Amino acid sequence: MGFVIAIDGPAAAGKGTLSRRIAKTYGFQHLDTGLTYRATAKALLDAGLPLDDEEVAERMARELHLGGLDRSVLSRHEIGEAASKIAVMPSVRRALVEAQQAFSRREPGTVLDGRDIGTVVCPDAPVKLYVTASSEVRAKRRFDEIIAGGGEADFGAIFADVKKRDERDMGRADSPLRPADDAHLLDTSEMSIEAAFQAAKSLIDAALNKD
Repeated sequence: MGFVIAIDGPAAAGKGTLSRRIAKTYGFQHLDTGLTYRATAKALLDAGLPLDDEEVAERMARELHLGGLDRSVLSRHEIGEAASKIAVMPSVRRALVEAQQAFSRREPGTVLDGRDIGTVVCPDAPVKLYVTASSEVRAKRRFDEIIAGGGEADFGAIFADVKKRDERDMGRADSPLRPADDAHLLDTSEMSIEAAFQAAKSLIDAALNKD
């Protein structure tokens, strides 16, 4: 079984950028587990199936292939809205957690990022990171990203959306977003991605050398 790095945290905290860099540095495979919910939702939308039928959604989740999840396609707003509806279904969560756990066993190692990796998906991971930042900083990052891409954005609306997602993620009954008891906290509010990466790398190197 490979070496597992579990990375959790709220939206726009920087965990995706950090996770991809860590995976590339160590030659590990990376999975953004949020994309598995979005891919399941997209499959339902593409097939014209309802988003409120848990049995159908579970079947789609179990048929999902984790290879080649296209972030650019799956990041569309309507897919995110659909994903939020099926992500609260216990049987869908169970199906995708099983797929994520199977992915985590790949050699030589894996980096999984999401909301419940250290607490539910890979509770025995030798390295657990909880990447966070203030809601204002995260909203500003989203705003800047949209503007830089040539889009139009309303900071107030983005800030409200960030807070709404936090409440939904932290308040849900099944696998709420919270740091694992043994997770290392990385607050990136005033930390560059380089500083966050170096802090994470020192923790990972120590755990690898221990093995």
